[in-house]
Amino acid sequence: MSDPSTIKPFLRLSGLEPLVIRPETLFVNIGERTNVTGSKKFARLIRENKYEEALSVARQQVENGAQILDINMDDALLDGVEAMKTFVNILQSEPDIAKIPLMIDSSKFEIIEAGLKCVQGKCIVNSISMKEGEPKFIEQAIICQSYGASVIVMAFDEKGQADTEDRKVEICHRAYKILTEQVGFDPQDIIFDPNIFAIATGLEEHNNY
Repeated sequence: MSDPSTIKPFLRLSGLEPLVIRPETLFVNIGERTNVTGSKKFARLIRENKYEEALSVARQQVENGAQILDINMDDALLDGVEAMKTFVNILQSEPDIAKIPLMIDSSKFEIIEAGLKCVQGKCIVNSISMKEGEPKFIEQAIICQSYGASVIVMAFDEKGQADTEDRKVEICHRAYKILTEQVGFDPQDIIFDPNIFAIATGLEEHNNY
């Protein structure tokens, strides 16, 4: 007979309130408008240092049902580290927004780490990969783990982006073994992005997707 007090290995996130993702959850709504590449309004407000006004974009997403809020400051016209720190700190003081978990999203790890230093609760890092080799992947994974974050792992390695089924399986399997056996990540805190390309990427090699 199972012990009812045993904590089941589900993905558990939190802002001010918990979010538990179970097998029966099926769909999770992630708000992407607090991403400078996903909203012209949000990008303009951040570039103009109107952070308080930018909160309205975040609030609207929460009110419309977002369960996780994606925050991305990857813009050539921004100091991404400062923008991430400033916005996350302001957001965390708004309970009606901060109640849901955050996804700290950037292609630059220094921006991700800046966000991790400001987050309350348990967030998701989007993303890490083996693009720069195993040592860098392990280093970044350890930092994410030290902040209690879950991670999205992209199907990239030293040879580039996985574009076949075999390569996707190979890279994800390798990353999983490194994270669980070397870093000590809980399996439920690992989310794989196997690069399911959108239609019409414009690249000839993707015409069969």
